[in-house]
Amino acid sequence: MMRHSARLLLLLVLPLALLASASVFPGSVAHAQERPQAFEGAEVITITGEVHHPGTLVVHEGRIVAVGSADEVEVPADAQTHDMTGKVIMPGLVDTHSHIGDLDWGTEGPISGALRILDVLNVRDDGFPRARAGGITTANVMPGSGQLMSGQTAYVKLREGRRVEDLLVCDDPLTEICGGMKMANGTNPLRPQPPFPQSRAQSAALVRQRYLAAQEYRDRIRQAEDDPDRMPARDLELEAMVEVLEGERIVHHHTHRHDDVLTVLRLQEEFGFRVVLQHVSDAWIVAQEIAESGFPASIILIDAPGGKLEAAENHFRSGAYLEAAGAVVGFHTDDWIIDSRFFLRQGGMAVRAGMSREGALYGLTMAGARMMDLEDRIGSLEPGKDADFIVLSGDPLSVYTRVEETWIDGQRVFDLSDPVDRAHAVGGAGLLPRSERAGGVGR
Repeated sequence: MMRHSARLLLLLVLPLALLASASVFPGSVAHAQERPQAFEGAEVITITGEVHHPGTLVVHEGRIVAVGSADEVEVPADAQTHDMTGKVIMPGLVDTHSHIGDLDWGTEGPISGALRILDVLNVRDDGFPRARAGGITTANVMPGSGQLMSGQTAYVKLREGRRVEDLLVCDDPLTEICGGMKMANGTNPLRPQPPFPQSRAQSAALVRQRYLAAQEYRDRIRQAEDDPDRMPARDLELEAMVEVLEGERIVHHHTHRHDDVLTVLRLQEEFGFRVVLQHVSDAWIVAQEIAESGFPASIILIDAPGGKLEAAENHFRSGAYLEAAGAVVGFHTDDWIIDSRFFLRQGGMAVRAGMSREGALYGLTMAGARMMDLEDRIGSLEPGKDADFIVLSGDPLSVYTRVEETWIDGQRVFDLSDPVDRAHAVGGAGLLPRSERAGGVGR
């Protein structure tokens, strides 16, 4: 009798538990049941289209279904409406280079392409709610730059999740490419002891040699023609490097000094991989060369003195020079170098130094989406795209503007009026008890 009662209780409780978990994890059955959401009266910045003021944004089942001026968008009769008068709505911000996740990353060797950042990501780390408080909805989380090739990055939506799979943009990390490849040159990978390089020239030679090995590995696989007896022994690092050579996995390359930037472009021309130039402190010096390469640059604007010698020429005008040359320009935090909560300031500082307003807003959103091959899903407010957007108190490039709400896949994941979320937005380390810090756990 007791066993029967327990089974009956389980049957009653399980559906409720599933519904509760669905409200936490986007992409679940909650989306199928949610009402359309209509956001009315705000200035709506679409990035790739018009600015609507006043505008209306309608989302349903995790996607944008309509966006436009107030008089041209028909709000569904069953929609839940939100009065956004006086607010600004724009796409969620895209951070192309972040280190949130409380990473435990080693230095196994100068080239470690088999390592995956998703295997060490802690989704309960405080960095995730801080990033949501800054309006970041998608991030490229990367390993450090202490190696020439330090491993595979992870493209993540900053959803509230309990495991890394809840955040990945792909469905299956075993069969899909879920990120890029982190590489670095300059001073970071240099070490006094082998096998690490002791010079910039040796760094380039080591990378070149490993790419040649990857080419040979790829050729042997092709020649085997699926014959298991002729296939080479599986090599996880070379597998990932072949994905790079085939253009399936993008290289995100840490590089600062102008000559280091040109070395990256030289290696790219030799081996044909796709690359995003990360940091690019001397971008304003080699803006024309970057633009002519056709590859984008993700820059970081440091508003305080200090740092490494090779970044001494970092200048706020890099965005303006790159834009004028015709290059695609994005921004990143390199969190903690720039706190994720202050990501919007990157655009404001770039405009102050001569970049166009439109270019800076594009750089905070759509440019980053392109750098991760996600432009068909995120980066702009267009029907059919993921419902990732932020609600701002005012102009996005004003230092006085606050992120009031962050939405991912049609789910609100940050609300400044919520005491816990507000603490993440304005507080420092140790402000919240651990049970209330990250990922919504403990709410």
